[in-house]
Amino acid sequence: MAELIGPRLYSCSNCRNHVSLHDDIISKAFHGRNGRAFLFSHAMNIFTGPKEDRHLLTGLHTVADVYCGDCREVLGWKYERAYEASQKYKEGKFILEKSKIVKENW
Repeated sequence: MAELIGPRLYSCSNCRNHVSLHDDIISKAFHGRNGRAFLFSHAMNIFTGPKEDRHLLTGLHTVADVYCGDCREVLGWKYERAYEASQKYKEGKFILEKSKIVKENW
């Protein structure tokens, strides 16, 4: 009998809450507060904090911290606004830090 295989997921490393799909990765070439980070087009089972302006490596952005919907661990941030034209592609996208997520169903 064939084994059913679900989608490859990323989960919160603290509580294993599913937070994103592998297929939603746009880039793995980002850096977060604690090292490597991934840019995702979507995230799930999360909530965002208040919007704030931050000076990041690529300039000024309006961002909101992203928290696990279950354990409330900070996982990264959401780009709400990019002020430079070359960075506009990030708007509405999510940064999840590699140290805060784990692979599921791989």
